[in-house]
Amino acid sequence: MEEIFADLHVHIGRSENGKPIKITAARSLNFANIAKECSDRKGIQIVGIIDCASPYVIEDIEKFLKTGEAYEIEDGGIIYKDKVCIILGSEIETSEINDEGKTGSAHNLCYFPRLSDIKAFSKEMSKYIKNITLSSQRACISAYDLVDIVEKFNGILIPAHAFTPHKSFYGNCTSSLKRIFKERFDKIFAIELGLSADTYLADQISELETRTFLTNSDAHSLPKIAREYNKLLLEDISFKELLKALKNEDGRKIVTNYGLDPKLGKYHRTYCENCDCPIEGNPPIYECPICHGNNITMGVLDRIVSIRDKNESKSPANRPAYVYQVPLTFVPGLGSKTIDKLLNTFETEMNILHKLSEDDIEAVVGQKVAKTIVSAREGKVCIQSGGGGVYGKLTVG
Repeated sequence: MEEIFADLHVHIGRSENGKPIKITAARSLNFANIAKECSDRKGIQIVGIIDCASPYVIEDIEKFLKTGEAYEIEDGGIIYKDKVCIILGSEIETSEINDEGKTGSAHNLCYFPRLSDIKAFSKEMSKYIKNITLSSQRACISAYDLVDIVEKFNGILIPAHAFTPHKSFYGNCTSSLKRIFKERFDKIFAIELGLSADTYLADQISELETRTFLTNSDAHSLPKIAREYNKLLLEDISFKELLKALKNEDGRKIVTNYGLDPKLGKYHRTYCENCDCPIEGNPPIYECPICHGNNITMGVLDRIVSIRDKNESKSPANRPAYVYQVPLTFVPGLGSKTIDKLLNTFETEMNILHKLSEDDIEAVVGQKVAKTIVSAREGKVCIQSGGGGVYGKLTVG
């Protein structure tokens, strides 16, 4: 067994020939560049690319395999330079009826072992999606029905950023996943927490006690890959091994979830759209104390407090540790040139965040920057909470 770093939610911005895939993602995010970034700079050994149902991306994958730099394996996944396993995925937006009987929507991460599986899934989903070439498109089916389609093509479904106020199950559709998935809830064995939540918040909901938690980046640019990630204990890198870890089978498991302090997330606290600011105070907050209006975007913390069925957060005994970490791009005063200098010396961001001493870092970038990185690593920081789509702000004490 070995410990593996995995980020299972990375977007593609454009195809190799410039066709749009994820409109809000960077143009540099294509299949080949993601593989190289994970291998050469991030130190991520399993990456889930979740726009692979687009026919344009499928074409890119087929061309990429012909270069000889990557190859498919029997246990599922595409291996790049014997260092990274690429898991082929698709983010699908489903149509749901929320607790009030109104229309809601949620994002689902669907992962498949082989290229042939996701090609067949793409063809099937084109019946329900107007433009299958684009990412995260609305399908005219519910997640309850999507589960069976995904399973038909040997895939698994995981609710994406489950608590965010937009496009998520708990955020705008339901107070209970069991209500959505009914008897198929047993097929949902993992959820993605999202940047504005952590284990301690999610474990206030009792139906999640038996579900695996994932911390993924939802990267819309190359530098954002691995801003959140997971450490897994696996025999090797493959879809089959990943699936065992998500199910906690045969000794495979998630060892650690690494994520932002939720206060840094874009949707942690309720945000007043009139006053254009996050609202502090005891959650849940339904009204702005300044303008007394209710034109608000409810924060993840406030939403969880409003729907939780446990008075305190008590995690099951086998729940992995949740470790707060600050990616290099979030460290104050750390620009792209300095980050490049660090990566050129120490190879990957995983090395810098987890392995190097302050003296090692100082030898390359000086005392001030080294102290900032280590202070962030040790949690010696102050954070102003984010909300309403605005990231929290970090200052080093």
